Amino acid sequence: MVNILLADDHEVVRKGLKALLSAEPDFNIIGEAGDGIDTVELVSKLQPDIVILDLMMPGINGLEVTRRLCKKNPGVGIIILSMHSNEAYVLEALSSGAKAYVLKESPPEELILGIREVIAGRRYLSSPLSETSIDSYSRKAEISDAEPFSCLTAREREILLLLAQGKNNAEIADKLSISTRTVETHRTNLMHKLGLHNHAQLMQFAIRKGILASN
Repeated sequence: MVNILLADDHEVVRKGLKALLSAEPDFNIIGEAGDGIDTVELVSKLQPDIVILDLMMPGINGLEVTRRLCKKNPGVGIIILSMHSNEAYVLEALSSGAKAYVLKESPPEELILGIREVIAGRRYLSSPLSETSIDSYSRKAEISDAEPFSCLTAREREILLLLAQGKNNAEIADKLSISTRTVETHRTNLMHKLGLHNHAQLMQFAIRKGILASN
């Protein structure tokens, strides 16, 4: 039996995942978490085999959750389930210790296959992604480590995405369960690191980097 914990801040997503995975006779959903802190605590308590984890979690984001779990619970298989196909996110998730990266737009069968691959000790990426492209991006990242984007923290990248999506400081603070002052500090820091001066430049940067799709 494969014991699975679901971690996503949207209850409707968790319910859908639970219905999907419970149909597999050897899959057992043993817990659910709606934020990063609860996820870390529940994994320590329940000791699941697999954690299905969203990147954009309130409190502690999915990347930081992944890093913490890999330190405290190295035996757990972390599968990132995300809407973001940008190679930078995929690479950082894998570098943080995730064993698989599945896109939310993928067919349900891909998540099931990803779980089985991780249980078998293998890495899994959704079909639009590929080991070749990730390895290529990894090499480019190593060569261009001085690029400003690579200097952003996981939280700054998270806030960059939310800003690019048009959310204001209060909305971001609510989404991430942090104060508006903390959001403003991160915003100031990331704008300084990227050499950006206004929201229009931020949008252009996000599109250029593939963080935000252009219409």
